[in-house]
This record gives sequence, structure tokens and C-alpha cells, in this order.
Amino acid sequence: MTILAKGRYRVFEAQSSVEIARCLALRATVFPADRAAGDEYDARCRHVMIEDIRTGTAVCTFRLMPLANGAEIGASYSARYYELGKLGAFDGKMVELGRFCIHPDHRDPDILRLAWGALTRIVDDEGVEMLFGCASFQGTDAKTHADAFAFLHQRHVAPPRWLPRVKAPRVVALARALTRPLDPRRAMAAMPPLLRTYLTMGGWVSDHAVVDDEMGTMHVFTGVEIGAIPPARQRLLRAVAG
Repeated sequence: MTILAKGRYRVFEAQSSVEIARCLALRATVFPADRAAGDEYDARCRHVMIEDIRTGTAVCTFRLMPLANGAEIGASYSARYYELGKLGAFDGKMVELGRFCIHPDHRDPDILRLAWGALTRIVDDEGVEMLFGCASFQGTDAKTHADAFAFLHQRHVAPPRWLPRVKAPRVVALARALTRPLDPRRAMAAMPPLLRTYLTMGGWVSDHAVVDDEMGTMHVFTGVEIGAIPPARQRLLRAVAG
């Protein structure tokens, strides 16, 4: 089912087992530790793919887990790594965005733009009030991400009413990540593109990063309340989604 088509790309929700297998295969290419057969969460998720219309190449994929409200958040992938009890009080529809990846040979910025356009259309059509997930940094050496972590601590930690607590065995406190003066420019350059987009929408993060040795990454819990997205950013997103 096509969600959005612009220029050379088409965004669609995978329906058949063959289409879902294509999504999982791309994931396994980007995340070598991820299994091509998927994980236990995939059966409960909707899978979205972006393909190059001219070549049929899968260039991006992500999965969505819809939740009726915060009472269901314990079933999410993020709940494996973060204590999300405070978000249990969230009363609106939520969607967990996960396993977002772009093919390493296809770095056209239009791919990320269309992904967010498709997400915007889904959020608007289905009345979603919060989007959340785990935003990953490649590698498990906290020193590599120190500027980004310090920047997140200073400007983007979740409000107390939603702040995730520590659950994973290995975490790094964002507040203690940097031992030198913060360089905001270097911090933003080191920020993963997906997380950078979350932040421009007013998104917030956990106060700690989880070390995921299995995936070879470190990640932070990331959330954005749809109603709090700045109006100018909402207009830009809806212009892509329209």
C-alpha cells in the first residue's frame, strides 16, 4: 500500500511476506547483528519501505508499533532497555518507531525527507499524539559520542513527568560523558540524522545512553509530543506529506 510517492521514490507499507522479507533483508545489511528473520517484535509491527522507483532498490526501511496509549508501552522494544513507568500515564495514541535504517549506498537526503513525510501522514491520519523509539549511535565507545551526549544533556533531556529511568545493565550518564568544554558544532555534526530530525521537532531524550553490545551501538530513548512540534516545522513536514 503506497503511503507517499515523490520524485524517484515511493514509500509503502509492506503487506506480503515477500515485502516484509525485503525490509528485514535491508535491516540485516545495515545492522549486521540483526537477524534476517527479524525478532519477536516484528510480528506486532507495521513495516514501511522506501524504494527507488527506477531500479526497484530498497533504500530505507523502518517499523512502527502502534499503541492505544501509555498503558501499553511495556510491550514496546524500548521497554526492554528503559524503565518507562512515567510514560504509562500518557493518555493519547502512541507509535514506536524502530529499526530505522537507510541503505549505506544511498545517501540522498530526499530519502530521510520522504520518510518523515510518510510518518507525518500516518500521524495525522491516525491521530497519533506521541512518537518514540531508540536513537542509535554507531559504536559502543562513549568517548566517541561525548560531545553529542553532553549537548543532549544540556538542551534536550526529557521533562521530569516523562523521564525514562535506568533499566539496562550498562548505561552511560549523559551528564558525565564530556570532560572538555562542549563544542555545539561538533556535537551536532556527530548526531545521527534521525535523532537530529527528532530534535528539530522539539524531541527529547533519556538522561542516559544504553550500551547495546549485541547491536554494536549506544542508544538514547527519544520521544516527541506531536502537539509540541513547532508550527514552522509542522508546516514543512506537511508540505512533504501533502
